[in-house]
Order: sequence, then structure tokens, then C-alpha cells
Amino acid sequence: MASSKPAAGGAEAEEEEKRGLNDGFAVYYGQLPHQQTMLQDEIRTGTYERAIMANAADFKGKVVLDVGTGTGLLAYFAAKAGARKVYAVEASEVAEVARELMQANGVGHIVEVIHAKMEDIEPPEQVDVIISEPMGFVLVHERMLETYVAAREKWLKPGGLMMPTVGRIYCSPFTDAALHEEQLSKSAFWETRNFHGLDLSCLKERATKSYFAQPVVGYFEPSILLSEEYATHDVDFMTIDPEGFHDFEIALDFGVEKTALCHGIGLWFDVGFNGSSQKVPLTTAPHAHGTHWYQCRFMLQEPIAVNRSQRLTGKLHFTVSEKSSYMVAMEVRLDGTEVVATNTIDLADQFYHYLQQPAANYFDQAQQDQYSQPAQAWS
Repeated sequence: MASSKPAAGGAEAEEEEKRGLNDGFAVYYGQLPHQQTMLQDEIRTGTYERAIMANAADFKGKVVLDVGTGTGLLAYFAAKAGARKVYAVEASEVAEVARELMQANGVGHIVEVIHAKMEDIEPPEQVDVIISEPMGFVLVHERMLETYVAAREKWLKPGGLMMPTVGRIYCSPFTDAALHEEQLSKSAFWETRNFHGLDLSCLKERATKSYFAQPVVGYFEPSILLSEEYATHDVDFMTIDPEGFHDFEIALDFGVEKTALCHGIGLWFDVGFNGSSQKVPLTTAPHAHGTHWYQCRFMLQEPIAVNRSQRLTGKLHFTVSEKSSYMVAMEVRLDGTEVVATNTIDLADQFYHYLQQPAANYFDQAQQDQYSQPAQAWS
């Protein structure tokens, strides 16, 4: 959508570039409708409030940094928990909204909103706690995690705390014939041999490949998963270097529980808030209540026929892209055979698939518990 604001020029353009306001995500998060989507995600908002308030001892009298404060809600929670000072940094125009909200809600003397890119700020003082909501879908999309851990290196006192503290990506194979057929059918247009006299068919293969390169973002039922085993990738935000996000690999190895076609790999993530008083998990798992992160599926253009008791192996190789996201090289093998399927996923070109409701909307508690793997187990 085109902006009604005229393009900045001269010194104004330089200032906007300095603050990162021309960045696509800065523009996106500077819009209140997108902030509302995040605020109204009760799992997200409620978990952050619980994690901070249940660990008020970690905040009382302390100095806090909020990385990417948005409307300032996490900074407000920190102030409510007793923080002496909160530096709330935000690159987008919503920083002015945060400043207004903090003043209107009586914490403007505690929360100092700084309208700038994190990378451009020198810490006025070292902080005891860093808070942020830096997760994208599949945890790493948008590459905000790099900014979060870079802030740790500049701002955090030795022995300080980060919330969230740890993260984990989960992967498991799935079957979904309807979704696979839906993606295939999208490229049928490119079979047209007389489009106003033009033969488009030479582009059919290219078009099909591009549709299957899209990660499918949306809820899915746990019942489509072919295995009760997960491949995982753990991240400790307290110790990882920003460069540690640039190139990483997840080894895949699953025992197949159903005879079916494997159409790809399903992914989701958890984060854990490891305070001194309580560890609080946040999950985006398919068995749980829905969040605005949904889940994600990486599709195989050529599915693999699998039988129960066979094993699927392979890897997902994540490499950063220039679009604040990742390219993912996917390889899935039927163990003990020569059957292998590959694909390259462009995380920045996601397809949102809203047909499915969160599993927790229709699973009873016993069924949810069957799939649960609490974050406390790995945090």
C-alpha cells in the first residue's frame, strides 16, 4: 500500500535512514493495526506479563532495556514490576505512540522512549535486564534476534538477565495431500498455450518451483504429523553471538508412525523466560492455543511415500538472505533407500494459509497433554 506521506528528502531523508525508518519492517511495525494484532495475541501478551510479574524480584530497583519496544507494553510491565529505569528503544514511528502511552499511564518518569535503531545507540548506562519480543515465525524470520543479542553485548551487565532467555525450533514430517494439490494447482495458469497469442507453457516448471519455495504459514492439526519424534535447534540468547544466526543446520531424523505420503516438514518454536523465581514457557506448537506466529510448513514438490516403521532423515540448512530473512535448503531422505527429495525455501516469501483453526480450539485437555513438551524440560 502506498504511503500518503510525501517522500523525505535531504537532511530529513538522512535522518530517517539513520533511524531505520525506511526499512520494510520498521514501516510495518510503525502502523497501529499491526501493533494491535500483536497486542491482541493473548498468549503472547499474557505470557510476557506473567514472565515479568512472576519474576518481579529480577526487576525491582533495576535498570532495564526493551529492544524494539513497539507500543511500550513490555516496558510498562517492567515498570509495574518495580524497575527503577527502563530504556525503551524503537526504530519505527510507533515510538511516538509508546512515549504518549507511557506518559498517559503514569510511568513516563521511569520509561524513557528512544526513537532510533538499536545499532546506533551508545548505552547511557549498563542494564540489569534486557527484554524484547524479537521472534518471527519459525523463530528466526525478520532477523530481530541478531539485534537482541547484539544489544546484550553492548548493554548488559555481567550476570544480567535476558527475557526471553532461550529458544527452540521444532521440526517434524507431515502429510497433507490437499495442501500439496493446492500448491500444484496454482501453476496451472502457466500451462496456457494461447494467452492472447502467447504460449506461457515454457514457464510452468519455473512457476511450480516458486510456489513450492513459499513457506506455508498457518495453523495445522497435530494429526497430520507422521512422527512423534522431533528434530530441534536450541538457541541460548545469553551466550550466542549475532553471527551464530547467520548459518545453521538442523539435522532431521524421524521414526515414521503412519503409512502415507510425506509432503514436507512442519515447524514451530518455543521460547523460555528463565527468571530467578519462575521459568515461564511460550509455545507456538500445533497442539496449543493459537498465536499470531501460527505454525509453518516447508513443502516438497515431489512427496515421499513412507511406511510405518521406516525412518526419514535429512537436514534443513538456514542461510541469511538480504531480505531480513533466510533461504533454507531442505533435504529429506527415506533411510536405507536412494529416495531423496530436496527443495529451497525462501522464508521471506511466505504464503498465509488461514483455513485451519488452532488445535486447542477443539482438542480436549487430555489430547493437548499428549503432545505437550513443556519448555521447562529444555530451559
